[in-house]
Amino acid sequence: MQVSVVWTINAKNLSLDKSIENLAQLHSEGFARVWSTQMPNEPDLLTAIAVAGREVPGIEFGTSVLPIQSQHPMKLAQQALTVNQIIGGRLNLGLGLSHRVVTEGMWGVPYAKPVQRTSEYLDGLLPLLAGDKVSAAGDLVTTRGKLSLVDVPAPPVYFAALGPKMLDLAGRRTAGTVTWMTGPKTLRDHIIPTLRQSAADAGRPDGSVRTVAMLPVSVTDDVDGARAEAGRQFAMYDGLPSYKAMLDREGFTGPADAAIIGDEATVADKIRELASFGVDEYVGILFDRDAETRDRTRALLRTL
Repeated sequence: MQVSVVWTINAKNLSLDKSIENLAQLHSEGFARVWSTQMPNEPDLLTAIAVAGREVPGIEFGTSVLPIQSQHPMKLAQQALTVNQIIGGRLNLGLGLSHRVVTEGMWGVPYAKPVQRTSEYLDGLLPLLAGDKVSAAGDLVTTRGKLSLVDVPAPPVYFAALGPKMLDLAGRRTAGTVTWMTGPKTLRDHIIPTLRQSAADAGRPDGSVRTVAMLPVSVTDDVDGARAEAGRQFAMYDGLPSYKAMLDREGFTGPADAAIIGDEATVADKIRELASFGVDEYVGILFDRDAETRDRTRALLRTL
């Protein structure tokens, strides 16, 4: 199982120059890939990756995730291919549906029919990324045309899928899924088998889909303090239906329960358990505000 970390470009008072310094440090420590979030009110992630990828060669990037409702498939394909050309094919394109409170409350875009919208979006996006001409007329998303970018590798497309219908779609058509706030039992019993079975039903060979699991992590002796901090930082996810469903399915009382917290041996055992369940890549989100604890956590993740 690959172990990666989140690279932050959007922390308060964090300049892009400082973010790139942090990225270079992660690369020098041996991390082969970083994943980054795209929030609706924060800097454009693909633009930042284009700049950082030129400054820090060698490390790979993943988006986790870009919401599909805020831009047309052709525009996203155009931007993703341009960025992948700039950084030499090191982009992994993680996409998702965002949430009703964002799409309808901030953008005025209906959230209805998410599975149909995703399917029609992929009808347009995937051929364009592959360099093909597309003519896909949908009820919600229509895409026609071809991009003129040549000799640009198509980034692997992951889709943030949690429910069975979305997992089926991801398993049949994408490189896999990226999860968040999803605990080990749910990964073992629901996410991984559903995704893999859908890929097999579509006639795809073994290993065609990957599960990327993102969870908060802190290597510390102050377990109670770290749990309290996780509860503060991630409280919003208890109010978002898709993540709340995963927390409830796991039997968690709240987002703090999803965090992997403890000393080196405890955290290592919990991460190795994810690998035994079939998680292909674990992405650690370092949330502790104490610099020494963050360094300690990264040190452990490097060994894994």
